[in-house]
Amino acid sequence: MNSKIVKMMMLTGAAALLAACKGPSGEQAQDGFRYTIDAFADLKVMRYRIPGWEELSPRQKEYAYHLSEAAKYGRDILWDQNCKDNLRVRHALEAILKCEGIDRETAEYQHFLTYAKRVFFSNGIHHHYAEDKFFPECPQAYFASLLEAAGVQDGELLDVIYNPAIWPQRRCTQSDGDIVRSSAVNYYENVSREEVERYYAGLANPNDPEPPSWGLNTKVVKGADGVVRELPWKVGGLYSAAIEKICEELSKAREVAENDIQKRALGLLIEYYHSGDLRTWDAFNIEWVKDTLGTVDFINGFIEDYNDPLGRKAAWEGYVNIKDFEASKRTEILSANAQWFEDNSPVDPRFRKAVVKGVSAKVINAVCLAGDSYPSTPIGINLPNADWIRKEHGSKSVTIANITHTYDWAAQELPTSTLAEFAYDQKEIELERKWGTLTGEIHTDLHECLGHGSGQLLPGVSGTALGEYASALEEARADLFGLYYTADPKMVELGIMPDPEAYKAEYASYIRNGLMVQFTRVEPGRPNTEAHMQNRKLIAQWCLEKGAPEKVIVKKVRGGKTYFVVKDFKRLRALFGELLGEIQRIKSEGDYEAGKALIETYAVHIDPELHKEVLERYKALNLKPYGGFINPDIQPVCSEDGTITDYIPVYTDDYLGQMLHYGKKYATL
Repeated sequence: MNSKIVKMMMLTGAAALLAACKGPSGEQAQDGFRYTIDAFADLKVMRYRIPGWEELSPRQKEYAYHLSEAAKYGRDILWDQNCKDNLRVRHALEAILKCEGIDRETAEYQHFLTYAKRVFFSNGIHHHYAEDKFFPECPQAYFASLLEAAGVQDGELLDVIYNPAIWPQRRCTQSDGDIVRSSAVNYYENVSREEVERYYAGLANPNDPEPPSWGLNTKVVKGADGVVRELPWKVGGLYSAAIEKICEELSKAREVAENDIQKRALGLLIEYYHSGDLRTWDAFNIEWVKDTLGTVDFINGFIEDYNDPLGRKAAWEGYVNIKDFEASKRTEILSANAQWFEDNSPVDPRFRKAVVKGVSAKVINAVCLAGDSYPSTPIGINLPNADWIRKEHGSKSVTIANITHTYDWAAQELPTSTLAEFAYDQKEIELERKWGTLTGEIHTDLHECLGHGSGQLLPGVSGTALGEYASALEEARADLFGLYYTADPKMVELGIMPDPEAYKAEYASYIRNGLMVQFTRVEPGRPNTEAHMQNRKLIAQWCLEKGAPEKVIVKKVRGGKTYFVVKDFKRLRALFGELLGEIQRIKSEGDYEAGKALIETYAVHIDPELHKEVLERYKALNLKPYGGFINPDIQPVCSEDGTITDYIPVYTDDYLGQMLHYGKKYATL
């Protein structure tokens, strides 16, 4: 099960969006601070600020600093996990970029530079979202001359970079082949899907009420002896050098933690990194969930299984944040009413939790992004992922305010918007401008705070029963939970939704995005493969089809342009509830075939003519469909005698500079 929501931010460019924001004031967006700092290929890079940093105590700042250093030391792990040749490529790019004597004014070099920036952004040679391998636009012979000038001696590297037959896709999801052998991810070696599944079937114990997430922190290999075995990622195992540095910084953080719960949690995390024992990882998560009073919080470890074709292995991820106390009042209300939402969910009562435990939610501001959350980051997170921990001990949910607001403020720096292009009329545009940011944040709150933590598996059902379809189905389940309740009168009663009609902005935006706008991110002729995009396509397409007899969603064509318009919002909410009930049943019963049918029927295929139209309309806007971030540089301030007196964030605007700095300071592999 996966917990992140990566929501496509609509580039509206509307100043009215700020009126609905519950985070930093509109003044911060207009004080001359430039948010977008670079743009290339289909990407733009932004920088974010850290509201609330100055209110931290010196001890809290030191705590956040060491947690951030621990997060950054995991960078090489993710690169290697994404593909075994990624670090070879990155080291070559770094050598070329540092090399003197190269003419940097030629068109060929500019093409090389774009490729290098793309590789840094994607943490490897595959697109961070579409997962297909991308290639330099400069000739191979020119690239060879750069390698020679930089003194890089690697005879096979050019083939890795230019040959489309080598590592064509990071995570293969096509069901017509062996998705383990076809994927470039470095989680498996010399093994087939059948061998991996047989191996883990031997570890599973259906009578274990607290099963660890078998395989979360290992690579599976088959040696010359024909034996399939796991190689753990731990101190003394794979990635030992990186994990040792992580543990050093975690130990320093533990000394200045805010409370005893944080200290115990960090102690367990360090113990887990040394042992590789997944039951210790579970113990850490249970302790981590208890810390609801601290201002500074973190994520650190092998957590999300999006990148694994089998949905078992976890990518390394780090995140450091501080609580936004004012904005968190909204999520605290949701947490306090979690049982009401569970009891009134439109799913079979057998699949609801009788008692909802330990749901905590808050709005945060990011301090440091790392690993699988850098440079591209989610705007909401819900952890831990283990279903039994959620059921027995609860979960933490966060909405990341300064990231969401940076998207909005960066959009104001642009002259065009997808909203104006893909919304059907001015009424729809005004609805989005009035309520869109707020209802989007509320949907994220519901998705993370309650959606992922809702429902339960039937006894004996494995959390991995849905296999390669689990990620998309889980995101759809959480999205549907949020969509259904965004329109509920309870939201107005609780004072979270300011107007009973405001939810319509999120409904219209979701359908518009799910059926059209998000496919600006997919190359012509390609299927829809990314889990979050499959989730949105599944929901929107299913509702379009099921609501067709009643004209719930209507396709309109005007001036040769296609639009999807919601005509019956109440019936659309009912459809969201019906689909939520079915996907919860699929998860609770572990119905693999039904889950597969939903994904392959509604989530994968993109109508080629509509896709072509969407790409042409989007191209004319001159926008970038993907965004990512560089971190503020948290720097110690020293007195004349060398004593650290403070820690301050320095807001760099040098994207490549940060990448090269990280490559030098945090290199471990």
